[in-house]
Amino acid sequence: MQENIIRIALVDDHHLFRQGLISLLSEYEEISLVFEAANGLEMQEKMRAGAMPQVVLLDINMPLADGYASAQWLRQHYPGVHILALSTFEDDKPVIKMLKSGAGGYLLKESRIGDVVSAIKGIHEQGFYLNDLVSGKMLRNLQGHNGTDNPLALLSDNEVRFLQLCCSELTYKEIAAEMKLSPHTIDNYRQELFDKLEIKSRTGLVLFAIRHELYVP
Repeated sequence: MQENIIRIALVDDHHLFRQGLISLLSEYEEISLVFEAANGLEMQEKMRAGAMPQVVLLDINMPLADGYASAQWLRQHYPGVHILALSTFEDDKPVIKMLKSGAGGYLLKESRIGDVVSAIKGIHEQGFYLNDLVSGKMLRNLQGHNGTDNPLALLSDNEVRFLQLCCSELTYKEIAAEMKLSPHTIDNYRQELFDKLEIKSRTGLVLFAIRHELYVP
């Protein structure tokens, strides 16, 4: 029975949020809290001391070491530990930046506790947790169960280049300038990829690029 318990850590600088989430998670026997921390540096100290979670629930905005730096540190020192980002940000940029930093999933803090538990289980079992950012087809691709041996074969060279640039901080207009194409053509590439890959957002495109090694950090 002990083998089925998922060991987690909660890293967030808001004490009341930590205590509230810990209280809610305590109702689930399959989840065990290894430690809580107020920032990334405190997390590092506890892990170096031997406290080893399987999944880290990680806030983005924190003092001393924020979520981006903490995710990068985890990826470098403990690549086997999965990272679930928890934030109030809904914009593409922080989501994409966390994914590029090493997070395997992203959840809003206002999510229901059932969604948080599902995310913990999903990222523990699969390495990724996908919600409304991507479709079922994207989930199958990320798990390696896509219908084609090489989904990149469906894409043109320009579409692949567009995907790579989507992983940058460039806006769509700036990507058009970089590729020496019109913004209208870039809009067409984006919509074509949305349709081909059944993806709904730029975040989904970045996740696809990361999964298929088009983006190398």
